[in-house]
Amino acid sequence: MMLLWENIKLALSSIRINKMRSFLTMLGIIIGISSVIAIVSVGDTMRSAFSSLYESVGINQVVIYMGYVDDWRETDAFTLDDIEKIKEVFGDRIDYIAPSYSSSAEVTYRRTTIKAYAQMLDAGYEQVQPMEILYGRMIDQNDVNSAKAHVVIERKTALNLFGRENVVGETLKIKAEGEIDDFQIIGVYKEVENPLMALMGGQSDDVIYVPYSKYITPAWAFGSVRLYSKDGIDEAALKSQVTGYIARMKNREPHQILYYTAKDEMGSVDSMLAGMSAAVGAIAAISLIVGGIGIMNIMLVSVTERTREIGVRKALGAKTRDILIQFLIESAIVSAAGGLIGTALGIGVVALGGLLIGIPVVVNPMIVVIAVAFSAVVGIFFGIYPARKAAKSDPIEALRYE
Repeated sequence: MMLLWENIKLALSSIRINKMRSFLTMLGIIIGISSVIAIVSVGDTMRSAFSSLYESVGINQVVIYMGYVDDWRETDAFTLDDIEKIKEVFGDRIDYIAPSYSSSAEVTYRRTTIKAYAQMLDAGYEQVQPMEILYGRMIDQNDVNSAKAHVVIERKTALNLFGRENVVGETLKIKAEGEIDDFQIIGVYKEVENPLMALMGGQSDDVIYVPYSKYITPAWAFGSVRLYSKDGIDEAALKSQVTGYIARMKNREPHQILYYTAKDEMGSVDSMLAGMSAAVGAIAAISLIVGGIGIMNIMLVSVTERTREIGVRKALGAKTRDILIQFLIESAIVSAAGGLIGTALGIGVVALGGLLIGIPVVVNPMIVVIAVAFSAVVGIFFGIYPARKAAKSDPIEALRYE
């Protein structure tokens, strides 16, 4: 232990004597480690942001529609009767099902008109979709059964039209599906904020919610159905059973029924981001090899400069192993120090970027540990040759060296 400590002190002393050279030697490691940590952290941060984004739109959400077929038939479209049949069969595994339909709308209050998307909803939407009702209530079964001209708007829509948030009871004129009607505001909700959505510009038009029965009648046919599955069920089994049931209903093959889940999409995006992060991180890690070569070069110079010192130590009884360990420790310390500085730099850059764009940063502690450990290993690996050269020096020739 004493010998190890002495070698560490010798290494630190050598680094202090040649501060600039030591820093330049570390530079390759610093750049490599900071790049790897920054890239991997950015990838993890984006994965976390996308995960939050999908959670904000309902992770159990499923959209079902007919895939591309050459012989399209009118019966391929969905009707309200189809929805009732699906609900009757799979109601114990589905929390919500309704037409997946929205319409462009113009919302007017006095002389102010804004564009919006009118989403047609069934009762219970707030139970499956993350949302916060600030004032009033959400659409209920009575609204749907009576096809009432009721609307729920977002608080920013309320501020834009009325200059205040609590506008429950006020009346709006809404033009949608070629009809103009007066709608009573029954609720004001707050949109679930997501930093990634804000970074992407957010929703261009406001979103308002109306009972689907206000526009969709039993005679209507629509292209897709949206449902939310219950937590904890076998998703694969539900998909197989629902697509099989709809295929029989429509006289089609199960593979022609597309069952598109938010979880599947989130998994695809997550895998893509993870792969991109790993690939770019691996490319950035090449700079570590360059840094390792720099360490080898400087250590060879150091061995040459300290030939007489090596001879003195050997003449005083130092073994070949002692000299080898001395230079390996010095190489490892230089590399590990570069790794620590690079780690701090990489985390700092990512944290600053996250602060500027308002996205919470994710830094995996395991990546930090691996990065620092890897930098030390690089130092030891590329320090072996110079250390062996120093250890094998002939003490008599070394003492004669000037």
